[in-house]
Amino acid sequence: MKSRKVEIKGIGEILLERSRRARHINLSVQPFKGVRIAVPYGVSFDKAEEVAHLKAGWIKKHLARMELIEQEAIKLKKNNHINPKKARKFLINRLNELSDKHGFDYNKVFVRNQRTIWGSCSAKNNINLNVNLACLPEELIDYTILHELVHTRIKNHKKQFWDELYKLVVNAKELDKKLNQYNALLL
Repeated sequence: MKSRKVEIKGIGEILLERSRRARHINLSVQPFKGVRIAVPYGVSFDKAEEVAHLKAGWIKKHLARMELIEQEAIKLKKNNHINPKKARKFLINRLNELSDKHGFDYNKVFVRNQRTIWGSCSAKNNINLNVNLACLPEELIDYTILHELVHTRIKNHKKQFWDELYKLVVNAKELDKKLNQYNALLL
């Protein structure tokens, strides 16, 4: 059996799911997905359910936090309707403006509705931008685009990367934290 759903009093339904990658029983609580326990091979579902009962307090605390995140996501999405075609055009234009202004080159650009990230840069210098960026304040849009453009030159987040980004965005770390406040739009 690959998975089992169990009902835990005071918590609700929990998914117990067999995982080849798990080395230990691993609990997670995710917005709109609920509680999941990754169960390694060699460990019984009964043992995983026992752990869920033992960790009920932890699960309740995190479920309450996830409920707030879910409510914020619903509110943000309701107040930030976007036209994907307009958003795509806007983001590509802004990417081109910033890359020209600061002397960056990139290969291709993709604008998608991604569920976990605001942007990325591939090894081939293809830039991916999340369509939901268009809902954010301009300073966060520019920060995200510049972040990815710096990755066309430096492929990691070590000191050299941040030093380069700080030349373009003096408050980069502050904006990085501010961007996290909008992560509910990614859900």
